[in-house]
Amino acid sequence: MNRAGTLYPDDRYILREVGLRDGLQLTKQFPSTAQKIDWLHAEYAAGVRHFEVGSFLPATRFPQFADLRQMIDAVAALDGAFSTALTLNERGVEDALTTQVDEIIFVVSATESHSRANTNRSRADALAMLERVDQQRKGGDKSPPVLTAGIAMAFGCSLEGTVNPIEVLRMAEAAVAAGADTIAVADTVGFGGPAQVAHMGRELRRIFGDAFPIAMHFHDTRGLAIANCAAALDAGIRVLDGCLAGLGGCPFAPGATGNTVFEDMVFLCDTMGLPTGIDVAALAAPRAILAASMPDEPRHGALARAGVPKTLEAV
Repeated sequence: MNRAGTLYPDDRYILREVGLRDGLQLTKQFPSTAQKIDWLHAEYAAGVRHFEVGSFLPATRFPQFADLRQMIDAVAALDGAFSTALTLNERGVEDALTTQVDEIIFVVSATESHSRANTNRSRADALAMLERVDQQRKGGDKSPPVLTAGIAMAFGCSLEGTVNPIEVLRMAEAAVAAGADTIAVADTVGFGGPAQVAHMGRELRRIFGDAFPIAMHFHDTRGLAIANCAAALDAGIRVLDGCLAGLGGCPFAPGATGNTVFEDMVFLCDTMGLPTGIDVAALAAPRAILAASMPDEPRHGALARAGVPKTLEAV
């Protein structure tokens, strides 16, 4: 089994908690390193095993990720846990390769306008850089991290509007040809609905087969994140991203409410009979740490509001 298969085996459902990266990218305050590690440990105790812990960006501009190396080390110290970090360019990958990070994400866009606005690169240039990144990560003297291509604006674009799914599939195939081990398809601004998601999931499965790791990442901008997660799961997607308390957002979607609420996503899987290994009731502990460390940040979640139902074990 290759390393991507170790991180994302095809016989289980995996929920990746992105709060320590995506959840903190736009917050006005952020936890201390000690509070982050407490958050991490509390989620691990609840059964979470996949953590997106930061971005390889200049600490002077992004102080919330200044402790990224410490967070990667903290994940590495937990048996069976995996760390993921965002890399925007070759310099970020160079830094990543000096750490124990298990997975790096490189983002390309489904639309030309967003690609140029987000990274000042054309889609063709982004794919060429992805190919260089693949060669770069394989050039070291240790097992390379898994390389995931994140496809932004996959279900609608804040700059171009409707996105043809054929373009998304084309970008996915090109990213894999350039060296990506996995694909993560993102509804970056929360435009997508369950029918779109189901179609995309089926088409990606048709192209890449059942064993290839494919993740989906939704934002709850218009209240459809959980419905989209259900559609993705029904279409054969086994890896989903979510954020504790629904933190996060996107600079291209002002006023958006953030990522899929992680706790609600775990509950969804429980009600669908899909094992994740996560105790949804135990997620109250890391949520309390988040609330104490960032008291002024809005926190979302139906499960937190209504509680875990007494019938859960019978579902």
